[in-house]
Amino acid sequence: MFKADGMLLRIVSIVFPIFAIVLAGYWYGRVKKPDMRFANQLNMDIFVPALVFSALASKSFDWESYKVLAAGAAIVVLGSGLLAWPVGRLLGVNWKTFVPPMMFNNSGNMGLPLAILAFGQDALPAAVMMFLVSNTLHYSLGTWMLSPNARLWNLWREPVMLASIAGLAVSVSGIAVWEPLYFAVRMTGDVSIPLLLFSLGVRLTQADFSDVKLGVVAGLVCPATGLVFAALCVWLLPLTAGHAAMLIVFGALPPAVLNFVFSEQYGQEPQRVASIVMVGNLMSLAVVPLALYWVL
Repeated sequence: MFKADGMLLRIVSIVFPIFAIVLAGYWYGRVKKPDMRFANQLNMDIFVPALVFSALASKSFDWESYKVLAAGAAIVVLGSGLLAWPVGRLLGVNWKTFVPPMMFNNSGNMGLPLAILAFGQDALPAAVMMFLVSNTLHYSLGTWMLSPNARLWNLWREPVMLASIAGLAVSVSGIAVWEPLYFAVRMTGDVSIPLLLFSLGVRLTQADFSDVKLGVVAGLVCPATGLVFAALCVWLLPLTAGHAAMLIVFGALPPAVLNFVFSEQYGQEPQRVASIVMVGNLMSLAVVPLALYWVL
């Protein structure tokens, strides 16, 4: 009994800071109705790239140690799409509306802080690696799925991608970044995680729940498909125990908010995608603690 109580307390201590900041953003959004576009732009152009660079360029980062984890994250993303496609057909939903949110999860807003709180600061490079895999596939494959004629070259103009290339180059070359400069970049990157969560809370005030039934189904299918392939990877791939646990949590994450942004950009039923994303993130209140209980 004491062991179960201790585990429950540990899980609450992990998820509480995340959802507390999201709730604070939701409350502020309801009261002040802020325009978060500039803050979000700053986050994606400056703060998140700084976080990615500092994680990949750190002295402790070794690319060889994360190759298998990166492969596992790619399998989870692609495999989720394969399983979600027939589900979308059964529901009578356009696959372009249903499948991408099932593939591309909230590995940024929720995945990064969750990894640090659950597994410690040393887990950040692994969480960043999974985020980069998902983000790269989203901007390339995800864009192509919504619009086969889209220019995929735009992927390489994204600040996050440029920061990841620079960070990997520093790591592989063995060049040491001047310590004061590295510290400044890391401090800048530290802004990103709470701002990601706060922005998610503000975004929830604009949630579209016009298609709640589809949102609930998607809120179950997204983590279910992710967990199936995460468990398969844990069984088949030579993952370390820590990376296996992180991949399981990665598989349980809800749909990314970026799915709504893309659906709006390409005119792919944005209201239905908004319902999928927002209901899925609310349902993660129950799903994520269960995934943590599994791995912890």
